[in-house]
Amino acid sequence: MRRTVLAAVIGVFAPIASTAGPIDSACIQSSRAANPMLCACIQRVANLTLSGADQRLAAKFFRDPGKAQEVRQSASTRHRDFWARYTSFGQAAEQACAQ
Repeated sequence: MRRTVLAAVIGVFAPIASTAGPIDSACIQSSRAANPMLCACIQRVANLTLSGADQRLAAKFFRDPGKAQEVRQSASTRHRDFWARYTSFGQAAEQACAQ
């Protein structure tokens, strides 16, 4: 599956205007002064691996890193399932967007 996701990500990198999403917007607005091209890449991976609801939750981590810890440690099945998807997204983004 990882190879399939990466192949799909590579196909997305055609010179097409990207649309901003919740992760791209949060990344750009973060205090880490992120590179806009890196933020756009991360958003493209998110579009392939996370639902809209997952993206909105993940975007909150940029503004409030403590929220990530709260979700990761939650006993909620919904949060546990999200965290598994989020971890896979993070690995795919790291591979696809490495500079």
